[in-house]
Amino acid sequence: AEMASVGPSAASTQPALPSGPAVFKTIPYAFILPEIVCGTWVWILVAATSVSLPLLQGWVMYVSLTSCLISLLLLLSYLLGFHRNSENWKVLDSLYHGATAILYMSAAVLQANATITSEFGPNAPLNYQLNCAASFFAFLTTFLYILHAFSIYYQ
Repeated sequence: AEMASVGPSAASTQPALPSGPAVFKTIPYAFILPEIVCGTWVWILVAATSVSLPLLQGWVMYVSLTSCLISLLLLLSYLLGFHRNSENWKVLDSLYHGATAILYMSAAVLQANATITSEFGPNAPLNYQLNCAASFFAFLTTFLYILHAFSIYYQ
């Protein structure tokens, strides 16, 4: 009986997962809202261009829109406390943000390529500027997803 009370249980040493408004004050979960906002800017800006390279920018739109929706669902689940402080949510969160960071990096590189190509295309000044802004937000969103994925391990 004495052996059981020697050390604290593993569950009590782990920090609790945030629920409700605490999500916006806790790193890395506070990154979710900026990820959604920046990702939304990516697909709005790409949609505002003439999308002269549909194969490249189609992937950018797919990644940004899908990531935006899944991140929104994840944020809502944290706000409503669906995780019930389960450690599996940390693994799910880390895997999702790590995989999304890789997909977003591919989308950001493709968007940068589309930006270079649009410099002398139709409606060149406007489309080029929109594509530049979309590239900036794509790389910024990639950085946010990377920060989120890695900062889970440094809590």
